[in-house]
Amino acid sequence: MVADNALTTRQKNIKTILKQLESDGIIGISVDCVIFGFDENELKVLLIKSDLEKFRDKWSLLGDLVNNHEDLREAAYRILKERTGLNDVYLEQVKAFGEANRHPAARVVTIAYCSLINIQHHQLKIHDNELHWHKVSTLKEMAFDHRKILSLCYEWLQKRIQEHPLGFSLLPKTFSLRELQNLYEAILDVKLDRRNFRKKFFTMGLLEDTGEFEANVPHRPGKLYRFNYEKYQKKERKKWFGIDF
Repeated sequence: MVADNALTTRQKNIKTILKQLESDGIIGISVDCVIFGFDENELKVLLIKSDLEKFRDKWSLLGDLVNNHEDLREAAYRILKERTGLNDVYLEQVKAFGEANRHPAARVVTIAYCSLINIQHHQLKIHDNELHWHKVSTLKEMAFDHRKILSLCYEWLQKRIQEHPLGFSLLPKTFSLRELQNLYEAILDVKLDRRNFRKKFFTMGLLEDTGEFEANVPHRPGKLYRFNYEKYQKKERKKWFGIDF
């Protein structure tokens, strides 16, 4: 309850600050956190209901104005902590958005920070009824220009997962090739050829056969593999990744 009250006070202060920025003709700076989550073979994004009357009942990204005393990265982690209670999520800066009319109250330039997490491994510490995971594939209109920000961050994520092995952190320590392909299909939003997909990963030589098989599955048990991070780190990463499906 204390955290909720603090957040409500912060929201009221933001409205006052925005009015001051508009009257003084000053450009404000904000940060928006685009938190993608992988769960049950689906890609989702964490959103909250907008508190502006103009965007009533519309969903928005997790954002806030940057304080005078903090840098952008500090602001991003503060916002994530205040909104979700999470403090163990890696955020990466993606892009700045500065259209003149993107915010109805004042001129505000926002910087998007992005992350990809396993929802089951990062349980929300703050359970606000207005904070929910949404399927990326079903989202349409959002508050502000947040649909545009989400789309560009999604494109960034699709490119990143083909250049770096960040997707493996979303899987169990040992996983089947079916689970691996489901992950890539969910993020890339494409149906991949099973044989071609497996060939590409085996060619990289970064998957280790554990000699074990899946258990308690409704289909024929598949072999279990693990990703060899040590081998990946020893080589030039561009030689290993840069997958083009």
